[in-house]
Amino acid sequence: MCVGDSMTIGSAGDYTWRYRLWEHLRARGTVPVRFVGPREALYEGSHAYGDPAFPRHARRHLAGWGEGWLHHAPRIAEAVRVHRPGTLLVSLGLIDLGFYTDARQTASNVRRFVAGARSADPAVRAVLLPVIPNIRAATDPPFAAECARFNALLADAVAELTTPASPLVLADPPADWDPVRDTYDGTHPAAPGEHRLAAAFADALHAAWSLAAPYPLPEAAPAEAVLPEAAPVA
Repeated sequence: MCVGDSMTIGSAGDYTWRYRLWEHLRARGTVPVRFVGPREALYEGSHAYGDPAFPRHARRHLAGWGEGWLHHAPRIAEAVRVHRPGTLLVSLGLIDLGFYTDARQTASNVRRFVAGARSADPAVRAVLLPVIPNIRAATDPPFAAECARFNALLADAVAELTTPASPLVLADPPADWDPVRDTYDGTHPAAPGEHRLAAAFADALHAAWSLAAPYPLPEAAPAEAVLPEAAPVA
């Protein structure tokens, strides 16, 4: 089950990293993978995915525009109980730090989230992606520092909370993330960014549990666009 904010749900015309990951797992996996969750639409209820052939059963997720750890922590138990995911793929934090909570408060909500998921399934496992700073971090040093502080606390939480029965994996964020090339507004992923986010999860799944194969990133053209100084947070 993919859990996230606007970078995960996507908007009309997007393929989404969920789609890129599904295609990769379908093409290279030896075990069928099913995506589950209470939602299947893009932002504002749109179903206009970049690929209309993206099947409805693979579109399912738990992501929402403007929703962070703060919002998902109290609802994850029911989602796990009802939809029974074996693995959670979580990309959250940017919206929290941008609008709702500081790094320590956000890390506290990570722990609430994990506890809630385990209350519904003590054997659920999860891959957690650190915050990928958006264009705001380039012009707002305190915000960039808060993102870095949260990522350190997230790594601590993963190390402390992981168990043999319910393993937690910290994904490696894309090392060469470029807001010009990889997003269309400084925050939300364009096609190159979708591939890089999918790769972060695919590589973690392969390294941790030998699922499918490492993600083959396509070659991308050099970034040329000039982004606005501050784009909306996810």
